[in-house]
Amino acid sequence: MTNSLDQGRIHKLKQRLIQEQTELESRVHGNDHFGLSSSFRDSTGELSTNDNHPADAATEMFERGKDIALLEKEAFRLERVEAALERMESGEYGHCITCGKFIPIERLEALPTTTYCVEHEPRQQTSNNRPVEEEFLSPPFGRTSLDERDQTGFDGEDAWQIVESWGSSNSPAMAEGNNISDYDQMSIEADENDGFVEPFESFIATDITGHNVTIVRNRAYRQYIADNEGDHFLETNEFSDEL
Repeated sequence: MTNSLDQGRIHKLKQRLIQEQTELESRVHGNDHFGLSSSFRDSTGELSTNDNHPADAATEMFERGKDIALLEKEAFRLERVEAALERMESGEYGHCITCGKFIPIERLEALPTTTYCVEHEPRQQTSNNRPVEEEFLSPPFGRTSLDERDQTGFDGEDAWQIVESWGSSNSPAMAEGNNISDYDQMSIEADENDGFVEPFESFIATDITGHNVTIVRNRAYRQYIADNEGDHFLETNEFSDEL
């Protein structure tokens, strides 16, 4: 042990570390590693995890994940405490492993397991390393809508539109728009062309040879006429109705 540090205060730090070591070992080993020694099936009390109580299984799964996190935290702390005690025995305790200078006793009393002086403490530097998935989603849900970027790829908005077409908790009565009369108009951009470019392409039809043009009087057709974009007097007698 170096004489440059107050030996009396270092001795008190050693007693603190020994006491913390005992408490950590008791928590890690004394309760079967936070209950992780038993299988998931044993903890649920079921013969199979595929039962009729998925909510109970989900609760147990959450608790199991929490136990794993607590065990990892305590085990990591125990490793740091044991390493500090080993440095005390070898005479390396109190030296910064980066620059080799003495760590102030005040810092050691605050963080008995530290191996760095304040200047070289790596945890005070914010890491810029982020999961690569964030580049795909950032800014939050960054690829949700690509419509304004002149892109035609399938994005988050398209995915939502597909799901929304099967229904949502919204209703025409509660819709923001004042011209929504049924559920088919509830979805995002419900009026956009789906499967065609120009509106008339959805109600102009021919036979397999490309002849015998007919008019399908669907919603797009009625809206087309209502917007004065076409003249129904120019229609032929060959047409069909679609409600």
